[in-house]
Parts: sequence; C-alpha cells; structure tokens
Amino acid sequence: MARSLYEWLWQHEFWLPPGITWEDMQESEDTHYPQPRDLLLSIPFALTLVVIRCAFERAIALPLSTKLGVRDKQRPKAQPNRVLETFYSARRKNPEEGELLSLAKQCDLPVRKVEKWFRRRRNMDRPSLSKKFSEACWRFTFYIISFFTGLAVLYDKPWLWDHRECWTGYPQQPLQPSLFWYYMLELSFYWSLVFTLPFDVKRKDFKEQIVHHAATIFLISFSYCANYIRIGTLVMVIHDASDCFLEPTKIFNYMKWKKTCDSLFMIFSAVFLISRLVIYPYTVLYNTYYYSMEIFQPFFGYYFVNVLLIILQLLHVFWSCLIIHMVYKFILQGTMEKDMRSDTEESDKDEERDKIREKEKNGIAYFSNVTSNGYIQRNGSEPLNRRAHLANGHAKER
Repeated sequence: MARSLYEWLWQHEFWLPPGITWEDMQESEDTHYPQPRDLLLSIPFALTLVVIRCAFERAIALPLSTKLGVRDKQRPKAQPNRVLETFYSARRKNPEEGELLSLAKQCDLPVRKVEKWFRRRRNMDRPSLSKKFSEACWRFTFYIISFFTGLAVLYDKPWLWDHRECWTGYPQQPLQPSLFWYYMLELSFYWSLVFTLPFDVKRKDFKEQIVHHAATIFLISFSYCANYIRIGTLVMVIHDASDCFLEPTKIFNYMKWKKTCDSLFMIFSAVFLISRLVIYPYTVLYNTYYYSMEIFQPFFGYYFVNVLLIILQLLHVFWSCLIIHMVYKFILQGTMEKDMRSDTEESDKDEERDKIREKEKNGIAYFSNVTSNGYIQRNGSEPLNRRAHLANGHAKER
C-alpha cells in the first residue's frame, strides 16, 4: 500500500508539464536537477539553527539587552491556589463573570481578588522584554544574512532582471550549488520557526503565522521538487527585504528609542507595502500565472503553486491592513501605536484602579463612621456634641 501511495504521489503529471516525464529529468555528471530527497537535509539543518539560536540569545542577545538598558518589568506573582490553577490550566485563562462568581465561592474569596489572581497569572505567562529583545535580535541577524545571501546569489542571474527568464528551458533547468544552499538556508529557517513556535513570543496573529509558515514550507518544498527554483528565489528575496526593517524596529522599541523606532517603522511600512503589494504581485504572481503559459500548458503543479502564492498574498493584504492602520494613527497622533499584533500586559493600571476603589470605599466607610459618632471638627472648632443648634441656623455655645 505504501508503495502504491508513493507511486501515485510522484506521478509526473502532478509535478511536470505535459510531455515531460521523470526520465527527462535524469542527472548526469555535469547536470544536476533538484531531488525530493534533498529536502530531508533541511530537518537536521533546522535543528542546528535552533541550537545556534539558543547559543546566540544566551551569549550575545541577552548581554546586549542588559548593556542597552532593556529591563524586565517586575511583575507581582499570583498566590498559589490549587482550584484557580486547575481552572486556568484545564479550561480557560480568562473566565467569564459567572465562572468568576463560582470560583470565588469555591475559594471563599472576593470576586475582585479572583480577577486579580487571573490577571497576575496571565502576566506570569507573558514573555519578558528581554525575551522579546533576544528573539528580535536573532531574526534580524538571520534576515540580514539571508537577504544579502540572496542578493549575492542572484545578482548575476538573468531572471532577476528579466522575469521571463524564469521559464526559459523549464523544467530542465540545472540546479546550481549556490541556489541549492540558498534554498536549504531558507527552508531550514522556517522549519526552525515551526519547531520553536510553542516557545516563541505569541502574538495576536498567531494563527496567521502558522498558516504563513505552513504555506511557506509547502511553497519552498513544492517549488524545489517541481524545479520552480528561479521563481522561488525571487519570492524569498522579496520577503526578506521588508523583514530586515521590521526586527530592528522592534529592537529600538524595546530600548525605548522612540524617534528611531518611529523612523524605522515608517521605512519598514513603505518597503513592506511596495514589496508585498506591488513588486510581489507583478514579479511573482503575474509572472507565474501568465509568463509561464508561454512555455507550457497548465497542469496540476501550475495550479498548486499559484494557490500557495495567492495564500501568501492574502496574508500580505491582512498584514498590510494592520500596518496602514498603524501609519494612519501615527500621522494623526504623531507617535506610533503599539504593535496590534502584540499581546499587551494587563498591569498595573487595573490593579491601581482596584486599590483606588478600595481606598475610596475605606474612606467612605471611615467618613460615615466618624460622622455618625459626631467627631468631625473644622478649623479647630469644638466637637458637635458640645454645641446646640438654634432654629435660625446659628450655633450657640451651651
């Protein structure tokens, strides 16, 4: 059964244009084509990147964050409570009003203290500022290396300047060693992001990130197997261009360098919108959808790779809407709004509000208590119980 599935999966009709079979893609001493088994190398390479990342964050990023003045915020810890911890771990982290009342009864605590416990417990799970800084440093380092590696590999390639060259001789386009290692670098990095996804900083677009990583890995893998190497390299360079500005924007934000952060954010926004909404649709989508038809007729691989590229473009539109909204706020307010993808911390304003309410409540109780006993004095005057009030409103000493 496994052999039948294998033979069905690798039918040349799925992967190659009409009239081309796997026999036409046989290698020789001087000519090498992409082989699907090569993709297995990306897994150990990805694990190696994870190890390098851990070493980089501990040895370089964390000490650098300390020197640059990035300080973790002191967070009050939630008191140990078995009932609340069980509910938090097994059911939900943000209980509704009815659940809060039920938990308060079970623990014999005021509802407000239960709310405060959940707020503090959620904050304990949120990543520290130094962790965010370290992650941004690692990604910035990789994107810079990857982007300039892509430029070094592609600057003398004809398809970088004439996009029709992506299809010249397709699919019998030999695989050059530089293109192979560039592909392995990118594919290994995205696999490493998948491996570290449970431990990385979780943002509000967490689900979109999963879709993005999955689509990227499928796109890179399929484009390699079907020898869409040339179009794949264009996709990777375009994506790395804007990411090189996103990560330093985060870094300066964590350092509280507001003006530098705002300037980099505006540069990132311009590069992102131009590269993802203008260059990508023309260089990649239009190229793959129309120019390829000058060489071969549509087949399964043609439709599949276009679907993956369109999924990426939909994600570009989603993130572009967020960026445009932030730019709009920046123009109106003169300062950059916090990243809407970030999960903001519930601090301290809520707890301070609780303290103010408690003080007001205690103050009102004290006021009621002392007035009921007649002990309020004004400007050093005598207590009210030593004074008699006349009908005309004037006070007279006894």
